[in-house]
Amino acid sequence: MLRRLFKDFQGDVVAVPGRLIALVFFVLLFFIPLITKEPYILRTFIFANMFVLFAVSWDFISGYAGQINFGHALFFGVGAYSAAMLNQYLGLAPWATIPIGALAAVVAGVVMCLPALRLRGPYFYLVSLALPLILLGVIKAFPDVTGGEHGITGIAGLSGSRVIDYYISVLVMIVSVLIMWKLTDARSSLVRTGIILHAIREDEIAARASGINTIRYKLLAFAVGGFFAGVAGAFYAHFMRIAGPSTLDMMLSFQAIIYTVFGGIVSIYGPVAGVYFIYPLMEFLRVIPEFRFLIFAAMVILVLLFMPEGIAVWIRHKIERQCPRCKLSNVAWRRTCRACGASLH
Repeated sequence: MLRRLFKDFQGDVVAVPGRLIALVFFVLLFFIPLITKEPYILRTFIFANMFVLFAVSWDFISGYAGQINFGHALFFGVGAYSAAMLNQYLGLAPWATIPIGALAAVVAGVVMCLPALRLRGPYFYLVSLALPLILLGVIKAFPDVTGGEHGITGIAGLSGSRVIDYYISVLVMIVSVLIMWKLTDARSSLVRTGIILHAIREDEIAARASGINTIRYKLLAFAVGGFFAGVAGAFYAHFMRIAGPSTLDMMLSFQAIIYTVFGGIVSIYGPVAGVYFIYPLMEFLRVIPEFRFLIFAAMVILVLLFMPEGIAVWIRHKIERQCPRCKLSNVAWRRTCRACGASLH
């Protein structure tokens, strides 16, 4: 069994440059606290891990399932507020409040999915945009419970150690990203959701005509995306020890879109690259606040002009080549496919 796993690892990861780079990147993340224990740097990477989870969950719903969601902050906010209230009023520990908060976000995902079953295009976009604003109004209407404008403060921290918090965020992020990647893998022989989500995104009517229960898979997409966005929100609440209206902010939803489009939509690794490229850079550019957003805008415009599919997808196309016969990824400089031997030129 171990020999088979090692052989699969060689064929599916080591032989594919993009996956090998991702593996090396995830391994290097574990060494950051060994290089520096500067609290600000660790805090920056902890936030990056949370936003990776948030952006990848948006790509799962909007990229793979084709349900463009302009109100993704709804799940983040529901997860944050649920975890905060469970900790504040029931005294539950973070290890319990984070998964329960994520399940509350699943309920919010199902609620958001209901209009998606009947609405299309800009009509659904507007509804998805309105839902976080509605929840924000509810929060401000009951300040005794939700804290109103000030939010819920005094929430229990994760561990009390910035290094331990970092490792928790890395583990949660990697496991969550791998789960979503497997659920969207169209070539997977174990999980068939990937190919079905691709079919729904490309032509929902044709998918329904071929016998696919599109309602079931839309519900699945919103539930899974809501769950992991809720995990990010609940983690944020315990790390910052506050859950406020900013967790439902409209700009938070747009940040997920920017990260995903910048890195490469419908790719899972694209949002990861987008967050890790943009977020630390924007934090370190705080030393020149007058040029910070100008540099950000110029960078996004250049990527959209010269790499419209996203920076991570552009890099993958430079280092990989897909076999025209078996559709397997190969190193770009190979002349024949490593599996079927077909010419790659």
